[in-house]
Amino acid sequence: MANSSIRELWDRGQRGWPKEAPIAQFPNAPLLAAIGAWLLGHFTSGAVNEAASALFYVALSCFAWWEVTDGVNTGRRVMGGAVLLFVVVSLAGKLGA
Repeated sequence: MANSSIRELWDRGQRGWPKEAPIAQFPNAPLLAAIGAWLLGHFTSGAVNEAASALFYVALSCFAWWEVTDGVNTGRRVMGGAVLLFVVVSLAGKLGA
């Protein structure tokens, strides 16, 4: 493990555990960006908060789309669809639709 490169560790985390039917998996880049944007938005206000909110929804949409199209199993694809639905409903509420 000490000789593993960062890239190898990242790839191993993206494959998940157990290998045959991953249940646990390290968050992918869009989900990490969404979490970071959510945290930034939680502790800021004004223009920074608005930009963080926009980044949160864009990154979360990317994460969900990847899960819908490339999810490793049906559960992950369904979860991606649920997250996409959450994004649509949340944005519709913010836009007053």
